[in-house]
Amino acid sequence: MKKYFLPVALSALIFGFWLSPDFQQIAAGVAIFLFGMLMLEDGFKLFSGGYLERMLEKATGSTVRSVIFGIVSTTVMQSSSLVSVITISFLSAGLISLIGGVGIIFGANIGTTTGAWLVAGFGLKVNIAAYAMPMIAVSIILVFQRAKYLRGIGYALAGLGFLFLGIHFMKVGFESFKDQLDLTRFAMTGLLGLIVYTLIGMSATVIMQSSHATMVLIITALAAGQISYENALALAIGANIGTTITAIIGSLSANFQGKRLALAHLIFNVVTAAVALVFIRPIRDAVDWVSAGVGIADSDYALKLAVFHTIFNALGVMIMLPLLNRLIAFLERKIVEPVPDKSKPKYLSEAVDEFPETIEAAMRKEVKHLYENAVELIAHGLNLSRHELFETDDIAATVRASRKPVDFDIDERYEARVKTLYAAIVDFATRTGAKNLSPDVTDRVYVLRDVAGKIVHVVKSIKHLRRNATEYTIQNQGAVTEIYNGLRTEIARILVEIRKLDQAEPEDRSHLWLDEEAAHVEEDAKNSIRVVDALIRKGSLDADAATSFLNDSDYAYGAMRDLLSVARAFYIESDSAVAEVERLLAMDEEDVAEVAAEATEA
Repeated sequence: MKKYFLPVALSALIFGFWLSPDFQQIAAGVAIFLFGMLMLEDGFKLFSGGYLERMLEKATGSTVRSVIFGIVSTTVMQSSSLVSVITISFLSAGLISLIGGVGIIFGANIGTTTGAWLVAGFGLKVNIAAYAMPMIAVSIILVFQRAKYLRGIGYALAGLGFLFLGIHFMKVGFESFKDQLDLTRFAMTGLLGLIVYTLIGMSATVIMQSSHATMVLIITALAAGQISYENALALAIGANIGTTITAIIGSLSANFQGKRLALAHLIFNVVTAAVALVFIRPIRDAVDWVSAGVGIADSDYALKLAVFHTIFNALGVMIMLPLLNRLIAFLERKIVEPVPDKSKPKYLSEAVDEFPETIEAAMRKEVKHLYENAVELIAHGLNLSRHELFETDDIAATVRASRKPVDFDIDERYEARVKTLYAAIVDFATRTGAKNLSPDVTDRVYVLRDVAGKIVHVVKSIKHLRRNATEYTIQNQGAVTEIYNGLRTEIARILVEIRKLDQAEPEDRSHLWLDEEAAHVEEDAKNSIRVVDALIRKGSLDADAATSFLNDSDYAYGAMRDLLSVARAFYIESDSAVAEVERLLAMDEEDVAEVAAEATEA
């Protein structure tokens, strides 16, 4: 089907151009309008600098706030498509809830009606081409500036200019077209007219992927007398159904939550359209009553269409809001959350690639996912139970009591649950680096990639350590069992402390222990040779066991260093006042080395 779309569309355009030069103006007007919308979206992506995304994250605390955010953001950006894509990205990254995302979609449907008011109330009554030209001229200067925000303003200004210019060409084209071909001859009344023109409006929006562009086309055609008022109402209803195509396409690369949101969008718009079609006469009466009340002339069908568009979208929200919890329950039953596959990324997808906030958040959550997988391998590799370890009050006693080998293939688990995830993280970071993001965001993503690399190094160290750690601790063999249990205990203790760090509130986290722990690790690493020498002299340790331990202690202390490095990079909050104080108090690597040296001398 897709391979035939392009030749069919081009053939239809060429036939239209041959049929009438005025059709060229209408087609060019639509194209310029759509180009303006793309530039406006690009401008907001640059200009927001994460601000829009942070607002979205905060605005979903309640359903009412979500709906209000949807209305305001769509009104400002004049693009429900962009709001839908952002919402799917945030939902896929786990930054907002499904109910919050659905609330935003509800609000976006009301917000998109403001475009009809702007066109009907301003675009058709003023020579907006006169405003478009200077906007485009000024925007070109801004677009070529280095500063991201100036470029964002330039793109947004150019987008508005092209929107205005597109409306102007559509308006002029329809007025000229009227003299050559009267499209009102194709007007259809009654139920058949409602159904046919609803389908036409839906198809036009699917093709252009913009209900806003379809509404502008409808309003300009209506104002030029090229379509009847009744058919224009049906076209507007169809445009509302067709606009769901953007969310559906956006959800194809999203996770199950993004797909749920796209289905919610489709259900909401289809229900709203069905209500509008069934109650078309009462809604028309309400439009006449409201229009008369606000002073809209009975013959001003363009403004009355804007009133209709607002009323039936608001009516849809009023109907669906009380059913919101049932809708969420239906979505969760219909699109079931897949059973977690620990070997596959949970948060990294193309749906989160577009916005700085979602890129960083998704990367952070995926690194956390990798760490959780790694902790399982680390604990089992040392023949420890994570649950027992995280619940015990005496880590050393729990380690000594854990003698039975955990029956699993650490190499196979590493390939399935660590290596594949790490590859996905590296690939995502590489894609991020190729995007035009701020250096701060890119740097933080690369830091998280490096954290993932250190997690992988820890697992590799445990793989090397596992065989001898099992051999010398499966039963009590005296001194060699004691020193291997010491390594297991130290690694286990760091895992427990990192878990406490993760469970604490950000403002309650203290990172000073990381420096103390780093000094402690360096001290133990330097003392390990002296401890082994003393045991050999006492006859408590043979040469073979001593050699094995010294090799394994390198892996163990390397794993400890990497774990502490992971904790420092992952949990230090750079924008926290507490973290700022702790950074000033924290020791650097030279300080750690000095403390370790002093402890050794003592």
